[in-house]
Amino acid sequence: MALFFLVAGMVMAQKTVINGVAPGAERKMIHLSMYGDLITLQERELASARIDSTGHFSLSADLDQTIGAVLSIDFHKAELLLEPSKTYSVAIAPMNYDEYKEINPFIQSQNLDLELPVDDPTELNNLAGIFNTLYSGFLTEHFNALYRERNKALLDTFRLRINRHFGSAKNPFFLDYAAYKTAGLEQLTQYYNRAQLARKYFTGKPILYQNPEYMDFFNSYYSHYLTSSTGPLRKLDLKALLLTADPYASLMKGMAADTGLKEEPLRELVLLKSMMDIYNSGDFQQENILAVIHAVQQRSKSTGNREVATNMITLLTRLKPGTEAPGFTLLDRDQKDLSLSSLRGKPVVLGFWTTYCESCLNEMDLLRPLVDKYGDKVHFVSVSADRFHTTMLFFINLKKDYTWTFVNIGEHSEVLKEYDVRTYPLFVLIDAEGKINKYPAGLPGNGLEADIQHLLEN
Repeated sequence: MALFFLVAGMVMAQKTVINGVAPGAERKMIHLSMYGDLITLQERELASARIDSTGHFSLSADLDQTIGAVLSIDFHKAELLLEPSKTYSVAIAPMNYDEYKEINPFIQSQNLDLELPVDDPTELNNLAGIFNTLYSGFLTEHFNALYRERNKALLDTFRLRINRHFGSAKNPFFLDYAAYKTAGLEQLTQYYNRAQLARKYFTGKPILYQNPEYMDFFNSYYSHYLTSSTGPLRKLDLKALLLTADPYASLMKGMAADTGLKEEPLRELVLLKSMMDIYNSGDFQQENILAVIHAVQQRSKSTGNREVATNMITLLTRLKPGTEAPGFTLLDRDQKDLSLSSLRGKPVVLGFWTTYCESCLNEMDLLRPLVDKYGDKVHFVSVSADRFHTTMLFFINLKKDYTWTFVNIGEHSEVLKEYDVRTYPLFVLIDAEGKINKYPAGLPGNGLEADIQHLLEN
């Protein structure tokens, strides 16, 4: 009998399939990912595939719950909702993926225009799309009346309109999606006071970690919760509690005074959200904040909160001195694989550049004397962000004095994401054990030599 209940309580993953077409992206890689959580928005890849010569692709992933997913080609993205065991047909509108329009891919990337050509009005993406259209139109038309005049009667009108459209909807994910999106309007109009909103939407309710509208309302409602001058804990001495022997326990105990946070999982998630809010404020010691987050990661009874804490640590500490440098394996000038891990034993000067970035080329000429001076003590690796290996090769073959190591990003745009390369050139110092020493480091023409000397002397 015990075994029966164990099996019955388990949620089994089911295969979800996406078949699609992406004109203009032939031979490119397409990636399917999900957000590990909707506070940090750290993505976790679920599947990837190469788009064929006709622009078609197929992806599949095992899902145990409905999620908000992300389809991406290079730095271009589209979001959709995926349910376990469903098959989706998607069409991505034609795009020009010309590399020369992506000198700064983070800024110049575009959203993918995604269509799901299905006629089923009960399909989750259709339900959410129709709801979002109604919601956006209503908010645009009546924003002043809702926000400035607090016209609560208008909100009642919106509820009636939604009930007419979706009164027969039975998808539980959508019903929560619509309810928590509407909660944002109730907050905007002050339809309920804060305590009433908490009782209606959070107290005694499950935490919907993967529902984007639940988490959007959560993030808004609890924004800067511990530092708000009007919040219920405004008298809490946050700095003092962060300096106690066990700041996690001290903060959890202090927050329990809020009647809306009696349930430990919710209180703990609010604590995590608050720690991320204050991390870069400059008012608190970051190591004390990280100690709280680490405590949640190690001691929480909630699997969801432990995952949020883990993602938060990754987000807040990535590329900081002493953290592991993101690994990669890329093609060198001889078309051979070069992995970052193979360079352990000597420090690495990593430089990101492109052939079409003029300042990169100027700094490359200034890098040459540093290679001559430190090349026996340090690995110099220049990472070309050009899309084609041949583009890099043609350029460096013209430069006979560019004798150090060159590798090409090619289709591995994830390396640019992992190193947060938002401008070129960018230099990073990595120590002999493969850990970040300085990010970003100085440029060859302004500070890089001093950074190298400091690395070698310490």
